[in-house]
Amino acid sequence: MNRRDLLKLSIKRGLLTAGAGTVAAGAAAAPNSAVVVEASITELQDAMAKGKLTSLALVNAYLSRIQAIDRSGAKINAIIELNPQAKAVAAKLDKERQSKGPRGPLHGIPVLIKDNIATGDRMQTTAGSLALLGQRAAKDAFIVQKLRDAGAVILGKTNLSEWANIRSTRSTSGWSARGGLTKNPYALDRNTSGSSSGSGASIAASLAAVAVGTETDGSITSPSALASLVGIKPTLGLVSRAGIIPIAPSQDTAGPMTRTVADAAALLTVLAGPDADDPATQAASQHRHDYTRYLDPHGLRGKRIGVVRSQFAMQSDGVARVVQAELAVFKAQGAELIDVAEIPNAVKYAESELTVLLFELKDSLPKYLATYAPDAPVKTLADVIAFNEKNRAKEMPYFAQELLEMAQAKGDLSSPEYLQALANNRTFSREQGLDPVMNEHQLDALLAPTGELAWLTDFIRGDASGNSFTSPAAVAGYPHITVPAGFVHGLPCGLSLVGKAWSEPALIAMAYAYEQASKRRRPPTYPSSVQIR
Repeated sequence: MNRRDLLKLSIKRGLLTAGAGTVAAGAAAAPNSAVVVEASITELQDAMAKGKLTSLALVNAYLSRIQAIDRSGAKINAIIELNPQAKAVAAKLDKERQSKGPRGPLHGIPVLIKDNIATGDRMQTTAGSLALLGQRAAKDAFIVQKLRDAGAVILGKTNLSEWANIRSTRSTSGWSARGGLTKNPYALDRNTSGSSSGSGASIAASLAAVAVGTETDGSITSPSALASLVGIKPTLGLVSRAGIIPIAPSQDTAGPMTRTVADAAALLTVLAGPDADDPATQAASQHRHDYTRYLDPHGLRGKRIGVVRSQFAMQSDGVARVVQAELAVFKAQGAELIDVAEIPNAVKYAESELTVLLFELKDSLPKYLATYAPDAPVKTLADVIAFNEKNRAKEMPYFAQELLEMAQAKGDLSSPEYLQALANNRTFSREQGLDPVMNEHQLDALLAPTGELAWLTDFIRGDASGNSFTSPAAVAGYPHITVPAGFVHGLPCGLSLVGKAWSEPALIAMAYAYEQASKRRRPPTYPSSVQIR
């Protein structure tokens, strides 16, 4: 790939600045936007603590960069809506910092959230669908309130695969009727994956400090891997889903999407915790941590990590070679690597996983709408389907809604078909899946390539995402972290670590030690396509 000089963060004359960089289509970011390129939470907090930067200046810098890269220039189209109150909130937090000091690590830090997470403010919450256009949520999602309480500035909302990619089997990830298509900053004709497409692209492009995504199966980890990011899908129940437009409560969760493990740890510390409105989080109070305490550069010493060989065999040669080469880093940092042929019984929940998602979508969507969007014109899944048919030209120009129709045809959650599928998922993903592999070899984590390289966006054929390592942890409800592992022809590769339930501290320590020893992330240069040489 023909790359120019990469942007490099530096401190100069006491001011946080950045070196020269490039933006596609000949549009350079405004000068003050350079302050935020690749900047970590710690670096931004240090500058604010020294009085060399304010939250308001940060918001302005990100807005300038959004205008230069998201709205013009490369036009990656990652942001679906900006918060009109962001500047006022930032100014208020600056005054609070001066009078009382910061609330914590996120005080004054601009954060982007996915547009399926409710905000009880002047922004809309639509999941990218025109059926919810104009709808302002009745109240904040629980995690949004936690972000506000921590002093974060909600900068805006990110585009996503419409309805979090539960609409069609032939969908194009990163596209929604409301937001259009989000482009991959590493090659604009390539896909972002999804469904947290805008969250991934925006943080790769430094349009905010960090972002929150959501995942049912791969929607945090896959777009993170394709954007050279750190993504954490937490243990089911560590983070509240109240106020998040649902697919399936048995698998849904929110989680961090960031440029560094340290930023992911800081964000997860705020997001995690029990919520009375989400019964799955009852155990979260016993398992939540200050995850920044586990940022140990020696976190791989003595760890036993299972290398899942079947996943290497199913990836393209380039991805497999990149991740294989990274195993040397793990060994050099003191990890013991044990080859694992495969995760047993993974094929046994391939069909039953979808069955569960369809049943739970039909059951859970009306409950969300009644609580968070009571004035919406749609009240049920059937209403959404009818709306899409009525507005077919705008809602379905590229692909249909067969998954929504399949969900509508399902019964309720007392159906034997649903109960058998759910039991099948749990048995073969946990007791006869991940658990015996980890127990037999006394493993601290499993390691594999996160997934394939970014594919060419194709509205006719839909996604060509290939194999990934997302389903075992997603179906089991276990934690999964992906970390930048390198590049093939300029396209990012991700490396995944999966552990048992509530093992986020150990996974974060291992991921941090690998990240610090490898330093594989590189910022994008927004080429129009991959240039192979």
